[in-house]
Amino acid sequence: MLEIRHLRYDVTAENGGTMDILRDVSLTVEPGKLVVITGPNGGGKTTLAKTIMGLNQPTGGSIRWNGQDITSLSITDRAKAGVSYGFQQPPRFKGLKVESLLALAAGKEALSPGEGCQYLTQVGLCADDYIHREVDSSLSGGELKRIEIATILARRAGLMIFDEPEAGIDLWSFAKLTETFERIHKTGEATLLIISHQERIIQLADQIAVIEAGKVTHWGSREEIFPKIMARTIPGCGYMKGGEA
Repeated sequence: MLEIRHLRYDVTAENGGTMDILRDVSLTVEPGKLVVITGPNGGGKTTLAKTIMGLNQPTGGSIRWNGQDITSLSITDRAKAGVSYGFQQPPRFKGLKVESLLALAAGKEALSPGEGCQYLTQVGLCADDYIHREVDSSLSGGELKRIEIATILARRAGLMIFDEPEAGIDLWSFAKLTETFERIHKTGEATLLIISHQERIIQLADQIAVIEAGKVTHWGSREEIFPKIMARTIPGCGYMKGGEA
């Protein structure tokens, strides 16, 4: 279970004052659930995700994962506790092969025969074509994102956080991403927290949180919140229809 209580994140403004990026954010995500965080750009969605992962240190409040207070833990310790993060633009590693990256993610010196291929197959990539490739600029955005998801699967992370996974990828890759999210959700092997404006991803959610100006302005079941988004009754909360990845 992920429990966020009264979370705050402030930064110093150019004039020397304080700018509130997250303001008293509280959420409870039950184990195995898929929660989508949406809302207008600049509202604090990515800041929240990065703060959960430990890329930002909150200035107030607490974060608990499976009963453990992880508020002050390092990124490494959070990863060991089962928290993972998928970047909106995953990093590239020239000289590092996909096989080695998957082994690092799994915490092994090397993967057993077929193990890396298994993870790649789960994200819709032909293993023979990718397992020995470098994680460099030769990979498209969609390929890179699916390899990143494969590394998270290899880690067997209990909490998987994804920041706008639909951004900058082709339609076929997007379809494979949604299939992967749906499979993970159905098996209940992990809790999923996905930042998205994409209708097809939002439709997968158990619950939806709308964040505006650093605050959770709407929180509830998909059945309750999604019609409001569709009707545009939530200011600035535009979405992309299925197939517009």
